[in-house]
Amino acid sequence: MDLSLERPEGYLFVRRVGERSITVMDRELEASFLLAPDRVVEGWPVDDVAALDEGAGEAVRALEPEVVLLGTGMRQRFPPAAFMAGFLRKGVGIEVMDNAAAARTYDLLASEGRRVVAAFILPRTGSAG
Repeated sequence: MDLSLERPEGYLFVRRVGERSITVMDRELEASFLLAPDRVVEGWPVDDVAALDEGAGEAVRALEPEVVLLGTGMRQRFPPAAFMAGFLRKGVGIEVMDNAAAARTYDLLASEGRRVVAAFILPRTGSAG
């Protein structure tokens, strides 16, 4: 699904979301990653929502977002309550959605200059999503 036909200036944006990859600008990423308007953090060591823990949350909060969009794959799946609570205790909003919805929302908020971070979970190569 194409998410952007124009090339916005000033922030990184999602161009395409697939079942096993996401294209940021012109680069296809095939492993879970974090996306902020000014950087991509590759190697986020999460490949399943159930694996989300405090360490995974700290990596996201280190980017100092005002809101986090958690893309959980092709379907919306909620993470453990303790993971969500870690954001709420720090005053950071978090929304859970499928990857396509997270990408669309991220692009919109980034275009508005918001401090948004999208955390995309992608399946490991060879595993079911």
